[in-house]
Amino acid sequence: MDLEFGAWLFAVALGASALGGMLGMASGIFIVPILTVFGGVGIHTAIAASIVSVIACSCGSAAPFLKGGLTNIRLSIVLETATTLGALTGVFLIGVLPIAFLYFLFALILALSAWQMLARRGEPAGAAPAGDTGGWASALKLHSSYPDRGLGRDIAYRVQRVPMGMTLMYGAGLVSALLGIGSGVLKIPAMDSALRLPIKVSSATSNFMIGVTAAASAGAYFVRGDIVPAIAGPVALGSVLGALLGARILMAVSSERIRLLFVAVLIALAIQMFLSAFDIHVPWSAA
Repeated sequence: MDLEFGAWLFAVALGASALGGMLGMASGIFIVPILTVFGGVGIHTAIAASIVSVIACSCGSAAPFLKGGLTNIRLSIVLETATTLGALTGVFLIGVLPIAFLYFLFALILALSAWQMLARRGEPAGAAPAGDTGGWASALKLHSSYPDRGLGRDIAYRVQRVPMGMTLMYGAGLVSALLGIGSGVLKIPAMDSALRLPIKVSSATSNFMIGVTAAASAGAYFVRGDIVPAIAGPVALGSVLGALLGARILMAVSSERIRLLFVAVLIALAIQMFLSAFDIHVPWSAA
Protein backbone atom coordinates (compact mmCIF):
# COMPACT_ATOMS: atom_id res chain seq x y z
CA MET A 1 0.00 0.00 0.00
CA ASP A 2 1.44 3.39 -0.99
CA LEU A 3 1.49 6.52 1.15
CA GLU A 4 -1.12 8.27 -1.01
CA PHE A 5 -3.70 5.51 -0.51
CA GLY A 6 -2.99 5.46 3.23
CA ALA A 7 -3.55 9.23 3.41
CA TRP A 8 -6.81 8.79 1.49
CA LEU A 9 -7.97 6.10 3.94
CA PHE A 10 -7.12 8.42 6.84
CA ALA A 11 -9.08 11.32 5.30
CA VAL A 12 -12.12 9.12 4.57
CA ALA A 13 -12.17 7.77 8.12
CA LEU A 14 -11.71 11.25 9.55
CA GLY A 15 -14.73 12.67 7.71
CA ALA A 16 -16.97 9.63 8.14
CA SER A 17 -16.23 9.31 11.87
CA ALA A 18 -16.76 13.02 12.46
CA LEU A 19 -20.22 12.73 10.90
CA GLY A 20 -20.96 9.40 12.55
CA GLY A 21 -19.71 10.56 15.94
CA MET A 22 -21.80 13.71 15.75
CA LEU A 23 -24.95 11.75 14.90
CA GLY A 24 -24.28 8.79 17.21
CA MET A 25 -24.27 6.37 14.27
CA ALA A 26 -21.79 3.69 13.27
CA SER A 27 -19.31 5.33 10.89
CA GLY A 28 -19.26 2.10 8.87
CA ILE A 29 -22.50 3.16 7.20
CA PHE A 30 -20.38 5.75 5.39
CA ILE A 31 -16.96 4.05 5.33
CA VAL A 32 -18.00 0.72 3.77
CA PRO A 33 -19.56 2.14 0.59
CA ILE A 34 -16.71 4.64 0.13
CA LEU A 35 -14.02 1.96 0.46
CA THR A 36 -15.80 -0.50 -1.85
CA VAL A 37 -16.95 1.95 -4.53
CA PHE A 38 -14.07 4.44 -4.64
CA GLY A 39 -11.20 2.53 -3.03
CA GLY A 40 -11.60 -0.84 -4.73
CA VAL A 41 -11.47 -2.62 -1.35
CA GLY A 42 -13.19 -6.01 -1.01
CA ILE A 43 -16.51 -5.95 0.82
CA HIS A 44 -15.38 -8.22 3.69
CA THR A 45 -12.17 -6.24 4.20
CA ALA A 46 -14.14 -2.99 4.11
CA ILE A 47 -16.66 -4.24 6.68
CA ALA A 48 -13.84 -5.45 8.95
CA ALA A 49 -12.13 -2.06 8.67
CA SER A 50 -15.43 -0.34 9.45
CA ILE A 51 -15.82 -2.49 12.59
CA VAL A 52 -12.42 -1.27 13.76
CA SER A 53 -13.51 2.25 12.84
CA VAL A 54 -16.68 1.97 14.93
CA ILE A 55 -14.72 0.83 17.99
CA ALA A 56 -12.16 3.61 17.51
CA CYS A 57 -14.94 6.16 16.93
CA SER A 58 -16.77 5.10 20.08
CA CYS A 59 -13.59 5.15 22.18
CA GLY A 60 -12.48 8.47 20.74
CA SER A 61 -15.77 10.25 21.46
CA ALA A 62 -16.46 8.56 24.81
CA ALA A 63 -14.19 10.83 26.87
CA PRO A 64 -15.46 14.19 25.50
CA PHE A 65 -19.10 13.08 25.78
CA LEU A 66 -18.61 11.78 29.33
CA LYS A 67 -16.69 14.89 30.34
CA GLY A 68 -19.38 17.04 28.74
CA GLY A 69 -22.12 15.25 30.69
CA LEU A 70 -24.02 14.12 27.59
CA THR A 71 -23.79 10.31 27.94
CA ASN A 72 -26.37 8.58 30.14
CA ILE A 73 -24.34 5.53 31.22
CA ARG A 74 -27.09 3.92 33.31
CA LEU A 75 -29.52 4.10 30.42
CA SER A 76 -26.98 2.75 27.90
CA ILE A 77 -26.38 -0.37 30.04
CA VAL A 78 -30.12 -1.03 30.35
CA LEU A 79 -30.73 -0.56 26.62
CA GLU A 80 -27.70 -2.59 25.53
CA THR A 81 -29.19 -5.71 27.12
CA ALA A 82 -32.25 -5.43 24.86
CA THR A 83 -30.18 -4.64 21.75
CA THR A 84 -27.85 -7.59 22.34
CA LEU A 85 -30.77 -9.97 22.87
CA GLY A 86 -32.34 -8.72 19.63
CA ALA A 87 -29.08 -9.26 17.75
CA LEU A 88 -28.82 -12.83 19.07
CA THR A 89 -32.41 -13.49 17.97
CA GLY A 90 -31.62 -12.07 14.54
CA VAL A 91 -28.72 -14.49 14.11
CA PHE A 92 -31.12 -17.43 14.49
CA LEU A 93 -33.63 -15.89 12.03
CA ILE A 94 -31.13 -15.27 9.24
CA GLY A 95 -32.40 -17.00 6.10
CA VAL A 96 -35.95 -17.43 7.44
CA LEU A 97 -37.41 -14.06 6.41
CA PRO A 98 -37.20 -12.83 2.78
CA ILE A 99 -34.50 -10.19 2.33
CA ALA A 100 -36.78 -8.00 0.17
CA PHE A 101 -39.35 -7.93 2.98
CA LEU A 102 -36.67 -6.95 5.49
CA TYR A 103 -35.44 -4.10 3.30
CA PHE A 104 -38.99 -2.83 2.83
CA LEU A 105 -39.71 -3.05 6.57
CA PHE A 106 -36.48 -1.27 7.41
CA ALA A 107 -37.21 1.51 4.89
CA LEU A 108 -40.67 1.96 6.39
CA ILE A 109 -39.21 2.17 9.91
CA LEU A 110 -36.65 4.76 8.78
CA ALA A 111 -39.33 6.88 7.07
CA LEU A 112 -41.59 6.79 10.14
CA SER A 113 -38.63 7.61 12.38
CA ALA A 114 -37.75 10.65 10.24
CA TRP A 115 -41.36 11.85 10.41
CA GLN A 116 -41.51 11.43 14.19
CA MET A 117 -38.21 13.23 14.71
CA LEU A 118 -39.44 16.15 12.60
CA ALA A 119 -42.68 16.22 14.60
CA ARG A 120 -40.66 16.77 17.80
CA ARG A 121 -38.89 19.87 16.48
CA GLY A 122 -41.28 22.25 18.21
CA GLU A 123 -40.96 20.68 21.67
CA PRO A 124 -38.95 22.51 24.34
CA ALA A 125 -35.63 20.88 25.22
CA GLY A 126 -35.98 18.30 27.95
CA ALA A 127 -39.76 18.65 28.10
CA ALA A 128 -41.56 15.70 29.69
CA PRO A 129 -45.10 14.75 28.74
CA ALA A 130 -47.80 15.65 31.21
CA GLY A 131 -48.77 12.90 33.59
CA ASP A 132 -45.37 11.20 33.60
CA THR A 133 -45.04 9.13 36.77
CA GLY A 134 -41.51 7.87 36.23
CA GLY A 135 -42.06 4.11 36.45
CA TRP A 136 -39.04 2.06 35.43
CA ALA A 137 -36.92 5.15 34.79
CA SER A 138 -37.36 6.37 38.37
CA ALA A 139 -36.78 2.92 39.84
CA LEU A 140 -33.55 2.52 37.83
CA LYS A 141 -32.52 6.17 38.40
CA LEU A 142 -32.24 6.91 34.69
CA HIS A 143 -33.28 10.58 34.83
CA SER A 144 -30.42 13.03 34.39
CA SER A 145 -29.40 16.39 32.94
CA TYR A 146 -26.96 17.74 30.37
CA PRO A 147 -25.22 21.11 29.85
CA ASP A 148 -26.48 23.23 26.95
CA ARG A 149 -23.83 25.68 25.78
CA GLY A 150 -26.34 27.68 23.77
CA LEU A 151 -28.56 28.31 26.78
CA GLY A 152 -25.67 28.48 29.22
CA ARG A 153 -27.27 26.14 31.78
CA ASP A 154 -27.96 22.51 32.59
CA ILE A 155 -31.19 21.05 31.22
CA ALA A 156 -32.84 18.28 33.22
CA TYR A 157 -34.70 15.54 31.33
CA ARG A 158 -36.84 12.62 32.39
CA VAL A 159 -36.58 9.29 30.61
CA GLN A 160 -40.00 8.15 29.41
CA ARG A 161 -41.57 4.77 28.51
CA VAL A 162 -38.59 2.52 29.21
CA PRO A 163 -40.45 -0.73 28.32
CA MET A 164 -41.35 0.69 24.89
CA GLY A 165 -37.79 1.91 24.43
CA MET A 166 -36.37 -1.52 25.25
CA THR A 167 -38.80 -3.14 22.84
CA LEU A 168 -37.60 -0.81 20.07
CA MET A 169 -33.99 -1.49 21.03
CA TYR A 170 -34.67 -5.22 20.73
CA GLY A 171 -36.05 -4.55 17.24
CA ALA A 172 -33.00 -2.44 16.39
CA GLY A 173 -30.66 -5.27 17.34
CA LEU A 174 -32.83 -7.78 15.45
CA VAL A 175 -32.88 -5.76 12.21
CA SER A 176 -29.18 -4.97 12.59
CA ALA A 177 -28.28 -8.66 12.71
CA LEU A 178 -30.62 -9.63 9.87
CA LEU A 179 -29.38 -6.95 7.48
CA GLY A 180 -25.79 -6.69 8.69
CA ILE A 181 -26.00 -2.97 9.44
CA GLY A 182 -25.22 -0.79 12.43
CA SER A 183 -28.12 -0.37 14.82
CA GLY A 184 -27.26 3.25 15.69
CA VAL A 185 -29.50 4.47 12.87
CA LEU A 186 -32.46 2.91 14.71
CA LYS A 187 -31.32 3.50 18.29
CA ILE A 188 -31.42 7.28 18.08
CA PRO A 189 -35.00 7.54 16.71
CA ALA A 190 -36.06 5.09 19.45
CA MET A 191 -34.43 7.21 22.14
CA ASP A 192 -35.84 10.37 20.61
CA SER A 193 -39.43 9.20 20.05
CA ALA A 194 -40.04 6.61 22.80
CA LEU A 195 -37.69 7.62 25.60
CA ARG A 196 -38.08 11.35 24.80
CA LEU A 197 -34.39 12.09 25.22
CA PRO A 198 -32.80 15.32 23.98
CA ILE A 199 -31.15 14.69 20.61
CA LYS A 200 -27.65 15.41 21.93
CA VAL A 201 -28.08 12.89 24.76
CA SER A 202 -29.41 10.33 22.26
CA SER A 203 -26.39 10.78 20.00
CA ALA A 204 -23.83 10.61 22.83
CA THR A 205 -25.45 7.58 24.47
CA SER A 206 -25.78 5.75 21.14
CA ASN A 207 -22.11 6.44 20.41
CA PHE A 208 -21.19 4.89 23.74
CA MET A 209 -23.29 1.79 22.96
CA ILE A 210 -22.15 1.07 19.39
CA GLY A 211 -18.56 0.46 20.47
CA VAL A 212 -19.70 -2.33 22.80
CA THR A 213 -21.76 -3.93 20.02
CA ALA A 214 -18.91 -3.66 17.48
CA ALA A 215 -16.35 -5.12 19.87
CA ALA A 216 -18.42 -8.29 20.11
CA SER A 217 -18.12 -8.94 16.36
CA ALA A 218 -14.55 -7.69 15.87
CA GLY A 219 -13.09 -10.92 17.20
CA ALA A 220 -14.87 -13.00 14.56
CA TYR A 221 -13.52 -10.80 11.73
CA PHE A 222 -10.01 -11.02 13.22
CA VAL A 223 -10.10 -14.81 13.39
CA ARG A 224 -11.29 -14.99 9.78
CA GLY A 225 -8.36 -12.81 8.70
CA ASP A 226 -10.56 -10.04 7.25
CA ILE A 227 -8.86 -7.28 9.27
CA VAL A 228 -5.99 -6.06 7.08
CA PRO A 229 -3.63 -3.89 9.20
CA ALA A 230 -2.52 -1.79 6.21
CA ILE A 231 -6.15 -0.70 5.70
CA ALA A 232 -7.54 -0.88 9.23
CA GLY A 233 -4.58 1.09 10.67
CA PRO A 234 -5.12 4.41 8.81
CA VAL A 235 -8.88 3.98 9.18
CA ALA A 236 -8.60 3.53 12.96
CA LEU A 237 -6.31 6.54 13.34
CA GLY A 238 -8.57 8.76 11.26
CA SER A 239 -11.60 7.48 13.17
CA VAL A 240 -10.21 8.48 16.56
CA LEU A 241 -9.45 12.02 15.40
CA GLY A 242 -12.76 12.23 13.52
CA ALA A 243 -14.68 11.08 16.59
CA LEU A 244 -13.04 13.79 18.70
CA LEU A 245 -13.96 16.36 16.05
CA GLY A 246 -17.54 15.06 15.87
CA ALA A 247 -17.88 15.24 19.65
CA ARG A 248 -16.79 18.88 19.66
CA ILE A 249 -19.23 19.72 16.85
CA LEU A 250 -22.11 17.96 18.64
CA MET A 251 -21.53 19.93 21.84
CA ALA A 252 -21.25 23.24 19.97
CA VAL A 253 -24.01 22.96 17.32
CA SER A 254 -27.67 23.55 18.16
CA SER A 255 -29.94 20.56 18.74
CA GLU A 256 -32.21 21.57 15.86
CA ARG A 257 -29.40 21.41 13.32
CA ILE A 258 -28.34 17.99 14.60
CA ARG A 259 -31.95 16.79 14.34
CA LEU A 260 -32.38 18.07 10.76
CA LEU A 261 -29.08 16.50 9.66
CA PHE A 262 -30.06 13.16 11.18
CA VAL A 263 -33.48 13.30 9.49
CA ALA A 264 -31.75 13.92 6.13
CA VAL A 265 -29.56 10.82 6.67
CA LEU A 266 -32.65 8.75 7.63
CA ILE A 267 -34.49 9.80 4.47
CA ALA A 268 -31.48 8.99 2.26
CA LEU A 269 -31.14 5.55 3.83
CA ALA A 270 -34.89 4.92 3.56
CA ILE A 271 -34.76 5.63 -0.18
CA GLN A 272 -31.80 3.25 -0.57
CA MET A 273 -33.64 0.49 1.33
CA PHE A 274 -36.85 0.97 -0.72
CA LEU A 275 -34.81 0.58 -3.91
CA SER A 276 -33.10 -2.54 -2.50
CA ALA A 277 -36.51 -4.01 -1.59
CA PHE A 278 -37.50 -3.88 -5.27
CA ASP A 279 -34.07 -5.16 -6.40
CA ILE A 280 -33.03 -1.79 -7.79
CA HIS A 281 -29.33 -1.58 -6.93
CA VAL A 282 -27.32 1.59 -6.52
CA PRO A 283 -23.49 1.67 -6.41
CA TRP A 284 -23.31 1.95 -2.59
CA SER A 285 -26.02 -0.65 -1.86
CA ALA A 286 -23.43 -3.33 -1.09
CA ALA A 287 -23.02 -1.76 2.32
